[in-house]
Amino acid sequence: MKTNSLILITLWMIQCLPVLCVSRDFDFFYYVQQISDLTNRLQKDWPTLACPSGDGLKFWGHEWNKHGTCSEDVLDQHSYFEKGLELKRKANLLEALKSAGIRPDGKYYSLDNIKQAIEESLGVAPFIECNVDTSRNHQLYQVYLCVDSSGSNFIQCPVLPHGRPCGSKIEFPSLSDSNEEL
Repeated sequence: MKTNSLILITLWMIQCLPVLCVSRDFDFFYYVQQISDLTNRLQKDWPTLACPSGDGLKFWGHEWNKHGTCSEDVLDQHSYFEKGLELKRKANLLEALKSAGIRPDGKYYSLDNIKQAIEESLGVAPFIECNVDTSRNHQLYQVYLCVDSSGSNFIQCPVLPHGRPCGSKIEFPSLSDSNEEL
């Protein structure tokens, strides 16, 4: 059944490719990730967080259609996901933040300290996006890093994305009940 689903998603993506990415003049990509040999790694390191949780195929199909197809002159579908997993390992954002005393523990941290920790670790400045919870607290939501057009190296973002701004103090929500592993 998984093979049939993967074939259907692949066929659907092939039909949609010409519509989704008309222009292919890109100098950089935002790193905001047939892949069957990567499925276990994707499930572990690039899971869908949707409720109810699925096997990830729909989510990864969305990621490819929205982000990956624009890089297909350089990266085929498999390479796109493989590079995404490599970049996640290379960035190791949780470790960079943890080294600066910033943990996913529900506490508040300075936005400047979060940016500084990532920049010191990777050598490039991140763009931090926040969401606002029901109590109107700013929470760390996404970290944007730019990647060169080969999909291999982090670079300074030539253009910052349009995201939800953060306050000067933001909450780093807990990722699990036990943060000992982080």
